[in-house]
Order: sequence, then structure tokens, then C-alpha cells
Amino acid sequence: MDEVRLLQVLDDVVAAVLHALDGLEEWGPSGIRPGQYRLDLAADGAALPILHGAGLAVLSEESGPTGNTSSGLLAVIDPVDGSTNAHRGLPFYATSICVLDVEGPLVGLVVNLATGTRFAAVRGGGAQRDDHTIAPSGCTELGSAIVGISGFPGRHPGWAQFRALGSAALEFCAVAEGMIDAYMVAGQSTLFGWDYLAGMLICTEAGAVTIERGGAELAVRDQSSRRPIAAATSRLAELLNEEDAV
Repeated sequence: MDEVRLLQVLDDVVAAVLHALDGLEEWGPSGIRPGQYRLDLAADGAALPILHGAGLAVLSEESGPTGNTSSGLLAVIDPVDGSTNAHRGLPFYATSICVLDVEGPLVGLVVNLATGTRFAAVRGGGAQRDDHTIAPSGCTELGSAIVGISGFPGRHPGWAQFRALGSAALEFCAVAEGMIDAYMVAGQSTLFGWDYLAGMLICTEAGAVTIERGGAELAVRDQSSRRPIAAATSRLAELLNEEDAV
């Protein structure tokens, strides 16, 4: 399956998720595990048949690994990244999907389900917001940077301002398009592949830099967690990574 067809499949998933949420009266806690909502389960139930129907193996935050592993393509999905935002009515939550092949992230799609804003990237093909090419801010100095965070820093690391917006996928995309200068985990916080892989590819293709705080591989294909940094420039990424107490 080529990249154009893959993106069409991912767009179909987003449409199905939106339809499922439109028909869902109760978005509250699922009662199955902490932090999971009924909206998460409804979105996952809408997404999986489309991904499986396209012959893809799937790794979902909600249902784990499923599907056809012989295809060589793995779709890593968070059906609703920022589900607490969604439940509380904050318009900053997204479906995030990254398809990996043997070389790593191939196609990424992040769509803000509240606004319809669409971020997409294909390896080697640049990154777009609503079909317009995007690029990061170019910020190189920590003292002038606006940084998105997940978790809570142990001390002030020297940035100009910070934001904690509640959707890693969209915050990676905000770095890719220059709305914020960097995004990182802080304190004891970690992220999983479904949180950041699509956003990571979008950042990379836009010209931003992504690193892992401990030097681990970011292109995970399982349920292990990581501590990523996305930054407008390699200099800014290095400065953030030096802040060990953050």
C-alpha cells in the first residue's frame, strides 16, 4: 500500500471516530481503568475495523496489539489523545496515528477532533497543516523559548514561558508549526508511542528536532514508554536535555 492510500485510510479512521463520538451520549469514565473514558472505547471501536480492514497490524492505547502482523505495516494509534480535555469540553484533543514500516515511521496523521485542524506527514515528503507546508520557529535560546510540558518540573529551567495543554500529539504539532518552540516531558512523566509517534514524524518532516532524554530509541513498536523532547532546533533540544532536574 502506498503512502497516499495509507493517508486515505487514516483519514477514514478519523471520520469514523468523529461519527462515533457524535453518537455517544456519555463521554465519562469507563470504569475499566483509571484515566480511561467511554469516549476512548467508542473511538477505538470505530478505528480498529478500518485499520484491520486495510490489512494493518495495530497497536492502540485502548486495546493493545491486534491485527495482521504479516503486512509489515504497524499502525500505532491513540484514538483520542487528550481524552480528559475532551470530557471536560476543552477543544484540544486529537486522533493520532502513525504507520511504521521496517525503516520506522512512514506516515503520520494528527487531527484535532474539536476543530478539524489536520496535520499530516509522509517520510521524506515534508509536513502540512490543512495542506499548507509548516516549519518550526527556529528558536535557539532557552531564555526566549515557550515550551510545552507533560508532568511537573522540579525547578524553573530558564525558559521564558511554559504551557501544559494536555495533548502530546497536538503539542508536537505545535512545535512543528512554530506555535511553541519546544515540548518535553518533565519530572517523572513519560509518554508512549501512541502519544508522540505521529507528532514526531510531523516534527521531523517540518524541520524540527526530536530526541529522547535518556538516549533511547523513540520509534517504539511496543508498549514501552519514553521521555521525548521536540524542539525547533538542535541547539534548543540540547539545552533542554541538559536540564537534568526538570
